[in-house]
Amino acid sequence: MLSSLPNLLTLSRILAIPAICAAFYLPGAWSAWVPLALFAAAGITDWFDGYLARKWGQMSNLGRFLDPVADKLLVCAVILMLIAFERIDRITCLAAVVIMCREITVTGLREFLAELRVKVPVSRLAKWKTTAQLIALGFLIVGDYAFAWIHARFIGEVLIWIAAILTLYTGWDYLITGLRHMAASDAAKSDTDAKSGNGNDSKAAE
Repeated sequence: MLSSLPNLLTLSRILAIPAICAAFYLPGAWSAWVPLALFAAAGITDWFDGYLARKWGQMSNLGRFLDPVADKLLVCAVILMLIAFERIDRITCLAAVVIMCREITVTGLREFLAELRVKVPVSRLAKWKTTAQLIALGFLIVGDYAFAWIHARFIGEVLIWIAAILTLYTGWDYLITGLRHMAASDAAKSDTDAKSGNGNDSKAAE
């Protein structure tokens, strides 16, 4: 139910997206540190909502739907803002494109499999991928406004490439699983249609 604290935390992650995007337009260093603070707070809710849902036994279908959607919306929105404000170089944009394409593909795949009543659990590696993404984006948000000794932009670019590689691997795993269920569903439908056709032929013969 929407009023449970875990689901409210997930929803807050979605509601934080407009504020994060708006913070990029602040002057000077504010355009880095304010969106970073908001983004970090949103990222923390990603851990707490799952932890509290399991601890309090409040896991729900709504939560299972909202949690990955909130993550994907947050990641895609921040990537677009980083590109718009040129905090990602042209080469690293390729990694960002890979991540965004994967997120859209997996979302569509999950929606299709939901119609088949097939659940696709989030793998441990996919969780590490999400963690790498969030940390990478945090460094890239700050970028050149970070302390010089941190080399935030370089660290962010390395991590986002790692996230992109993990994204391809986990995305391929989800795709193979989805295709397998699709093939099984088509085969079952063909068998049903064939039996239905045989039944009609038998009745016609009688």
